[in-house]
Amino acid sequence: MFGGGGTDYEPIPKERRARTLRRIAAFFTPYKLQVVVVLVAILATSLIGLVNPILLGLLLDQVIIGHQYDKLNLYVGLMIVLPIITGLIGVGQSYLNNVIGQSVMQDLRGALYAHLQGMPLRFFTETRTGEIQSRLANDVGGVQAVVTDTASSITSNLAIAISTMVAMFILDWRLALLSLGLTPIFLYLTYRVGKVRREVSTETQKSLAELTATTEETLSVSGILLSKTFGQQQTSIDKFRSINARLAKLQIRQAMVGRWFFMIIGTIFSIMPAFVYWLAGTLAANGSPDAPTAGTIVAFTTLQSRLFFPLGQLLGIQVEIQGSLALFDRIFEYLEMDPEIVDAPDAVAMDGAKMRGKVRFKDV
Repeated sequence: MFGGGGTDYEPIPKERRARTLRRIAAFFTPYKLQVVVVLVAILATSLIGLVNPILLGLLLDQVIIGHQYDKLNLYVGLMIVLPIITGLIGVGQSYLNNVIGQSVMQDLRGALYAHLQGMPLRFFTETRTGEIQSRLANDVGGVQAVVTDTASSITSNLAIAISTMVAMFILDWRLALLSLGLTPIFLYLTYRVGKVRREVSTETQKSLAELTATTEETLSVSGILLSKTFGQQQTSIDKFRSINARLAKLQIRQAMVGRWFFMIIGTIFSIMPAFVYWLAGTLAANGSPDAPTAGTIVAFTTLQSRLFFPLGQLLGIQVEIQGSLALFDRIFEYLEMDPEIVDAPDAVAMDGAKMRGKVRFKDV
């Protein structure tokens, strides 16, 4: 939602995207039962989350205003019990998410390591060791977030957004149309701020890498010896100060982009209920027989605040997905390499425990 990290990934070509997605799905196939349970838990928590705002509206209309005090304990009891149930389901869902994610990561690492063991010696002499280790450690580690969290986050945000919109229309279609009519403005602002933040984050990471490289080059034994031999200490200091000043400016800008974002969000949250109150008040003032009740207005504004964050997160999550797909593609690139040396079609499997052998020297 805030623009993600600063790492740039080259998007994978469209012609390879479908194949990459199919290969990712294949790693989840052994855990399809757990995946179904997680999806059911997400839908359950999303639907239960709608109940409390509706109960709040009923409590106001029927109990406090309507004086139906016999329903007080029921509504209050449900408002206490339902969040506890949602929390317990959330803990179970989080546990299953991690079990599935770590199992897939384990299978992916194991498949890549086993495949590399079958590669010929020429592959290891022609490929840098750091590159191989990067694929096994960094690339596989880089997809961990999308495997454990991103998929469930997309499902959860979609379920919350859709169910909240449906509930808003059920409560009052006029207020729902007003709210959803203003939603594109919020989404556009979220997208713009997220894009700027991503760009600034990328520049910040590059500047930080440059600062680290400069420090490593100039403060190593060979670097400081070269600098002192040719009297270049002041040049090194000036270069370091220039990079350091640029990094500081970028970090200030990055922090302020976030502050502007929070200001925009806070302003929208403050303004949106005002429009709802205005429309409800206008309908009541004009003597509309189906003007929203006080309970409906309270329930509606509660649902309204529940809608915006999932929509904003869905906008920003595409960056994580694009980066993770690029990493998956790099991993599958190794997995698709065919070993040059393979068993013959008529090769016989031999049991090492039963084999017997000896070495004999004759006329040596």
